Amino acid sequence: MPKPTPSDAPADDLEQGSILTPRFDRDGLIAAVATDAATGDVLMLAWMNADALRLSVDTGIAHFWSRSRAKIWKKGEESGNLLRIEEMRIDCDQDAIWMKVRVEGEGVACHTGARSCFYRIVPVGVPGSTRLTRGS
Repeated sequence: MPKPTPSDAPADDLEQGSILTPRFDRDGLIAAVATDAATGDVLMLAWMNADALRLSVDTGIAHFWSRSRAKIWKKGEESGNLLRIEEMRIDCDQDAIWMKVRVEGEGVACHTGARSCFYRIVPVGVPGSTRLTRGS
């Protein structure tokens, strides 16, 4: 797995090449989105460092870098709600990961017990409104 620094590969290699060359940010991280493989619903957004990406690819279980705890985090290790990766993609310039996952255990991806971390709706087109509502 590449070192955790931004890639200096030519744009054509990144965008059209067949070699995984993740472009980690200056903190050594890359954004990773997890969606439900069956429904397409967005479940969570987290960060991976090179080790978390390698573990995710090698094991088929999503691993992330916890910025608050400064350590690798195997999603669902304590709760049993593991994210089993069915497909992983990288975006056009290799600076974001998308995983289609199946949530094991109770089927919740959020630490709050919600199915998705994106469970609150932000009002749009309502000037000055900051009141969030709970979605499904």
